[in-house]
Amino acid sequence: MQNPLLDLAEDYDYPLLNFFWTMMLIFLWVLWFMLLFRVIADIFRDDGLSGGGKAGWTIFVIILPFLGVFVYLIARGRGMGERELNRAQQQEQAFRSYVRDSAGPTGHADELAKLAELKNSGDLTPAEYEQAKAKVLGS
Repeated sequence: MQNPLLDLAEDYDYPLLNFFWTMMLIFLWVLWFMLLFRVIADIFRDDGLSGGGKAGWTIFVIILPFLGVFVYLIARGRGMGERELNRAQQQEQAFRSYVRDSAGPTGHADELAKLAELKNSGDLTPAEYEQAKAKVLGS
């Protein structure tokens, strides 16, 4: 009586080197798509590029993907990093501003500065300013 698992193992011939080659091809395929999507995202996020330029690069990258991506990286690759850095800095600044505004005044100096700003803009009269200042310093 024969064991079907042994028959299956004898018929299956996929050497370890072929497995590594397949894994490398899958890795390169995923890497290629990540690069392609990164280039397309950069095309659409670039505010300095006109609508026609965006359309032209997008068509070039979609019709001739390998050539289009490599030409884009050669022509505009340095700017990709700079644009990404600027975008990250803007997001960081917006986040810090949001946190600062949400937290409200954190100390007496901040509250006094806001009161002085309100007084200078004419929203507070000098008497209201002095009353609020005394309240801040008294608390």
